Amino acid sequence: MKPKYPWYECYHFALKTSFGARVCACSDLGRVKQSIQNGAVPGEPGKKDENLRRGNWGNQIEFVLTSVGYAVGLGNVWRFPYLCYRNGGGAFMLPYFIMLVFCGIPLFFLELSFGQFASQGCLGVWKISPMFKGVGYGMMVVSTYIGIYYNVVICIAFYYFFMSMTNLLPWTYCNNPWNTPDCSGVLGNGLPLNSSLVNATTSLVAGVTEVVNRTKRTSPSEEYWKHYVLDISDGIGTFGEVRLPILGCLAVSWFVVFLCLIKGVKSSGKVVYFTATFPYLVLTILFIRGITLDGAINGIKYYLTPQWHKVLDAKVWGDAASQIFYSLGCAWGGLITMASYNKFHNNCFRDSIIISITNCATSVYAGFVIFSILGFMAHHLNVPVSEVADHGPGLAFVAYPEALTLLPISPLWSLLFFFMLILLGLGTQFCLLETLVTAIVDEIGTDWIMRNKTVVTLSVAIVGFLLGVPLTTQAGIYWLLLMDNYAASFSLVIISCIMCICVMYIYGHRNYFRDVEMMLGFPPPLFFRVCWRFVSPMIISFILIFTVIQYKPITYNNYEYPGWSLAIGFCMAMSSVICIPVYALFKISRSPGATFRERLKFACRCDPSWGPALQKHRTGHYAPMASEDAVDSCPLKEKEELKEEQKEELKEKEEETERRDDISLTIQGSNGSTNTQNNPNPSV
Repeated sequence: MKPKYPWYECYHFALKTSFGARVCACSDLGRVKQSIQNGAVPGEPGKKDENLRRGNWGNQIEFVLTSVGYAVGLGNVWRFPYLCYRNGGGAFMLPYFIMLVFCGIPLFFLELSFGQFASQGCLGVWKISPMFKGVGYGMMVVSTYIGIYYNVVICIAFYYFFMSMTNLLPWTYCNNPWNTPDCSGVLGNGLPLNSSLVNATTSLVAGVTEVVNRTKRTSPSEEYWKHYVLDISDGIGTFGEVRLPILGCLAVSWFVVFLCLIKGVKSSGKVVYFTATFPYLVLTILFIRGITLDGAINGIKYYLTPQWHKVLDAKVWGDAASQIFYSLGCAWGGLITMASYNKFHNNCFRDSIIISITNCATSVYAGFVIFSILGFMAHHLNVPVSEVADHGPGLAFVAYPEALTLLPISPLWSLLFFFMLILLGLGTQFCLLETLVTAIVDEIGTDWIMRNKTVVTLSVAIVGFLLGVPLTTQAGIYWLLLMDNYAASFSLVIISCIMCICVMYIYGHRNYFRDVEMMLGFPPPLFFRVCWRFVSPMIISFILIFTVIQYKPITYNNYEYPGWSLAIGFCMAMSSVICIPVYALFKISRSPGATFRERLKFACRCDPSWGPALQKHRTGHYAPMASEDAVDSCPLKEKEELKEEQKEELKEKEEETERRDDISLTIQGSNGSTNTQNNPNPSV
C-alpha cells in the first residue's frame, strides 16, 4: 500500500507515537491522528467518542462531577444557611425537600433528557418546535449576565485568597490606614495574636463593652471590605476609578476558566476531578474545626431548631421553591449543554437524582460549617447569633472572615475558605462559558468552527472579561448586586415554564415520553410524567407569583438604588424574556402558509431533523424521516438540507468502512512493536 503522506510528516508522527511508523503505511494518516486524539488506539478496543463531530465526555463520572460542580455553587454556602435559619430552622427542611421532590428533580431530569436526546446545546434542541427557539436565546442571555458578574465574585475570592498569604490577616485589627474611628475589632486595636490569655480576655471584654456602648459597630473586616478592597463610592452612578488589584484578579480568573475549557469538555472533564471534590474536603476540615469551638453548638441550634408555626407561612414555601429552582441551575441552559455531550443511551434519570440530592445535601452540610463558626463568634461577642449572621457577599467577605480571625493560625483557615469559594465558583463558571460556546458552535455548525472551537472559547472569555471591567470600579459592587437581583430572577421562572409547556403540550407529552423510552430503554416513571405535565408547571407558576408579590426594590446596606438603576435592572430581566415572543413572531412571519393559523401551525411543528444526532440512533418513528419519501414530502429548503445530511452520513459510513479495512494495528507492548492482522506483507 502506498503511503498517502510524505515521509517527513510520517517521521514526526512516528516520534510522537510508538506505532507511528506503521501508521504511515496506512491510507489516511489524518483519520488515525484524529482517532488517537479521541483517546482510541488503532486496532485496540478503547475509549472512543460516540459523536466524533461534537465529542463526548471521557466517562460518565466526568459528567456527574461537572454537573455537581455546576449545581453546587456559591449560593449553597452563602444563601441556603441564611434562608434556613430565617425561615424556621429545621422546619424549613420540610418545604425544602418537598419542593426538591416535586419540582427540582423533575425539572433537572427534563433538561438532562432534553439535551442528551438531541445532542445539541440550548439553541439546537429547539428543533423540537422552532417557534420556541427564543427560549434558547433567552437562556444564552441569562448565562451571559450570570457569567459576567459571577466571575467578578470569583476574582474577589482570588484577591482575599492572595491577601491571606500572610502571618496576620489584614482585617484583624482597626489600626490600619483605611479604618475609621467607628471601627471596633473583636480582638481589640492592635493586640498581637500571641499575647497572654489574661490580656486577650481583658481586650475582649473591653471590645464587647465598646460594642454595647456604640449605637453601631463597624468591624475591621467590614471596613477592609468597603474602604480597601472595594474603595466603594457613594452611589451606583459614581464609577470612580478601576480597582487595579481586582482587575488583575479578574484577568487571572478568566484566564483560569479559559485554560480549563481550552479543549472543551475534554479538558474541563479532567479539571472537575479536583474542582468538584476538593471543596468537600475543605468543608469537612472547616466543619471539624468549627464544632470543636466554644459556642459552636449554639450556632448549630440556631440553624436547625425547628419553628413549626412558620411552616404555615406562604413565604417559607416560596423561599424553599425559589432556592431549589435557582440552586439547581434550571433554565440557565447549562444542564442541556452538559447533557448534550453524553452518549445517547446514558442513564440520565439516575444522574439527575444523584446530582440533585448531592446539591441539596451540600447546602445542608454547608450550613453546619457556617453556623458553627458564627456561633463561636457570637459566643465571644456575647451577642445573639442573629446579629452576626449574614448572607451573600456580606457572609463571604465580612462576617465569616471576621470569625476566622478568632481562630489560631487564622491565615490557614482563611486560605482554605477562600480556596473553597474559588473552586465552587469555577465549577459553575465552567458550565456557563461552555453553554455560550456550545450554542455558538452548534448554531454555526461549520467544519472550521468545529475544528477551531478553542478560538470561540477565547473570544467569549475576552468579551466576558471586558464586560466585567465596569464591575471592578468603585461602583462595581452596586452593579454586581443589581445584576444578581434582576438578571436571573423571574426571567428564569418564565423561561422554565415555557419550556415545560412547549415540550409537554406543543410537542406532545406522548411523543416526548416515547423519545425518552427510546433513549433510556424504559419510559419515564409515572411520578415524573405527572410532575412534568401538571405539578412542576404549577409550582413554577407559584414561584413566579410569589416573586412578584414579594418584590422589594434592591438596597445595599442603607443605600437605596435610584429609579433609573432599577429601570436598567428590569430591562436586564426582560431582555432574556423578550427573546421568546420576538423570535416566535419572526419564525411565524418566515413560515409558509396562506393564513396566520397555517403559519403558526407550521412554526410549531418539529423540524424534520429533530431527533437523535447520529443516524444509528434514529430508529422507530425517526427512521422514515431520513428516507427519500420523507425528503420528497418536505419543503424545498428542508429537502436540500436533508439530502445534504444524507450525503454526509453516507460519506461517514464509507470512511468508517475504509478505516476498518485499511487500519488494523495492535500494540503488543511498550517497546512500540506492532504487527498486522489483515496485511500479510508487513513490509508494504
